[in-house]
Amino acid sequence: MVKRLQSEPILFLLLLLVIGLIAKNSSLMVAIGVLLVLKVGGLDAKSFSFLQSRGINWGVTVITIAVLVPIASGEIGFKDLSGAFKTPFAWIALISGMLVAMLAKGGVKLLADDPQITTALVLGTILSVSIFKGVAVGPLIGAGIAYTAMRIFSFFS
Repeated sequence: MVKRLQSEPILFLLLLLVIGLIAKNSSLMVAIGVLLVLKVGGLDAKSFSFLQSRGINWGVTVITIAVLVPIASGEIGFKDLSGAFKTPFAWIALISGMLVAMLAKGGVKLLADDPQITTALVLGTILSVSIFKGVAVGPLIGAGIAYTAMRIFSFFS
């Protein structure tokens, strides 16, 4: 029984790796590869809890860096910033960015308060990444949407 419990995560990761290969999703394959190396190398005990607790923050930081590169490189300057607010699409983008950040805030809370929901969110993200060529920022935004929907449902229940 213990041996089965130890091999189940590896088999699950290998299945996901096959899905990543079929979908030709390099991000998913790299993520699974890193986890497999840590698992097989016996480094999973400490590294997994560390990655789980800090990984989302690191990911958000890396995404934020990528978004800010055009400012740092000079491609976007103050002239672009002031000009951006002159179009309706810029205002839609501004409001959308604010809404997504608020949803993500609720997602962080949900993932911390209700970790079993993570399974469904991760499965949804994997399916979207592998089948629809989605981007794996889904668990956090998905958790935020789920959190908001759950609050609305609870309000009317």
